[in-house]
Amino acid sequence: METTAVMRVEVRPELLRWARERAGLDLDTLSQRFPQLEAWELGQKHPTLKQVESFAQATHTSVGYLFLQEPPVEPVPIPDFRTVGNQHLSRPSPDLLDTVYLCQQRQEWYRDSARILGEDPLAFVGSAKLTNDIEDAASRIRTALGFDLEERRKTPTWTDALRRFIEQADALGVLVMVSGVVGSNNYRKLDPDEFRGFALADPLAPLVFINGADTKAAQMFTLAHELAHVWLGQSALSDVGPISVPSHRVEIWCNRVAAELLVPLAILRDEYQSHADLRGEVQRLARRFKVSTLVILRRIHDAGGLTRDELWQTYSEELERLRAIPRGSGGDFYLTLGARVSKRFARALVASTLEGRTSFTEAFRMLGVKKMAAFRELGHSLGVGG
Repeated sequence: METTAVMRVEVRPELLRWARERAGLDLDTLSQRFPQLEAWELGQKHPTLKQVESFAQATHTSVGYLFLQEPPVEPVPIPDFRTVGNQHLSRPSPDLLDTVYLCQQRQEWYRDSARILGEDPLAFVGSAKLTNDIEDAASRIRTALGFDLEERRKTPTWTDALRRFIEQADALGVLVMVSGVVGSNNYRKLDPDEFRGFALADPLAPLVFINGADTKAAQMFTLAHELAHVWLGQSALSDVGPISVPSHRVEIWCNRVAAELLVPLAILRDEYQSHADLRGEVQRLARRFKVSTLVILRRIHDAGGLTRDELWQTYSEELERLRAIPRGSGGDFYLTLGARVSKRFARALVASTLEGRTSFTEAFRMLGVKKMAAFRELGHSLGVGG
């Protein structure tokens, strides 16, 4: 009896290695799924076409890339200001790239929809300049958003304060998307150590993405920072935190505006009790302003209450404490989905689809849903579709 020969394909070992490393996977881990992987990477054996397709899926790589002569260069398609130790980060993960690409597709759809509906450009996009005074810029953003510091003081939790902050940006016309995973794939979790957020500036469809894997308090600072980018009219990918020392002047300006927006220095100076226990005082002020304790430490330093060395020491200790706190659950699916894709975007897309201007296939893809029931329930939760 004849046996059918197994057709194997030649893939350059360096392409397999590139795809694995790009996905952040080590050889031992991936070899559990592909036992011959080490031999493939050494060029001693060749995989079948089906194995190549499975490998591409496991590493979130386009199959076509694996048949190139050399690994492709994949720059992030927006200005990348991320650094580690003042060194520019060179290789983005497929999770980051796919998230940026998806948000660009959503933004393009919303921009086209806004043009069709005759919406006017948003005057605040690009209205700020790097030469603007920090306090004045933060005040203008706060006023445009209706960002009320006294209202935030009375808000019971950081989650409520963040939700309100997002609602204010949404009402102004900003598409705010918050997710800790790629699209709706809960197996592809985003890493806040790789990036915290990004802004895609556009006069009709400004978009801010926030890494939802970060803490709620940290997300607050990211949203403020990315909104500063929108006011500048500049797209950017960021990984800055409250005490980051970015080298690029755009990031320096956005960081300073974000801190002033959330915790105005004049008010902080009035409320800071320098003789009180530092930890207790930091906790009190964090509750008062509904920001992270890390932001408060930075602002106390800005007010002259901590030296740079004292700031680094207390910041490191507080960061260690925060990282030990377990994260909460994902919450209600439809509320979470609305936050993932931006309620403003979701409302527009669901309405357009029900009116026949957008296909259900395109809507399902951009929303990350697979069933009509989920689509209708999302529309119902957003007050669209009756």
